[in-house]
Amino acid sequence: MNLTLFDLDGTLLPIDSDHAFGEFLVRRGWADASAYRARNDQFFEQYQAGRLDIAAYIDFATAPWRDRSGADLAALSEDFVREVARPALRPAALDLVRRHQEAGDLVAIVTATNEFITRPIADLFEVPALIATELARDTAGRVTGGIRGVPSFREGKIARVDHWLAGLGRGLQDFEVSSFFSDSTNDLPLLERVNRPVATNPSPSLAQIAQQRGWAVLRLFE
Repeated sequence: MNLTLFDLDGTLLPIDSDHAFGEFLVRRGWADASAYRARNDQFFEQYQAGRLDIAAYIDFATAPWRDRSGADLAALSEDFVREVARPALRPAALDLVRRHQEAGDLVAIVTATNEFITRPIADLFEVPALIATELARDTAGRVTGGIRGVPSFREGKIARVDHWLAGLGRGLQDFEVSSFFSDSTNDLPLLERVNRPVATNPSPSLAQIAQQRGWAVLRLFE
């Protein structure tokens, strides 16, 4: 069995689902169009530059919806999937995931985006194993604006993958081939940890690194 890990935003999706969810909140009237959009864009720029304070971002990003009712949140998630996530699916990405599943690989999506946004998207790809940033909740189950445990961001992706594999009685060293597909230099720690890194729809900076190091390059969305 081989291990195949996929980043989500920009890798399997031609959008950033986290940023797109913020835009969706604005369109729904749950967030102020000018102030929220400007701050959301600032955080996205910080992410692209490798300077994101993920704790500050999670507190900001969840503020417009974390006090809403469970019914409202379920409806919001369903609408986001129908209107934004599902239309962003591309056959090439779906086929890539399916090929590795059919080959018998152990497959997981490993994303910094929180699980409220990404669990339904992972379901669209029919990938049960999702390693996403987990949201802290109070005793009533309400999202607090904090992060539970280690966020699956930068070096945190390694810690979270190691923990997931340990729960299966495995380690990264147990796989003859361990692959990670990603578009971003934020994922360099995990790309450097596996033995088959694949720069997928890479940013210019990651494309340059991949060329220098002889990594495979895959472009799904050209």
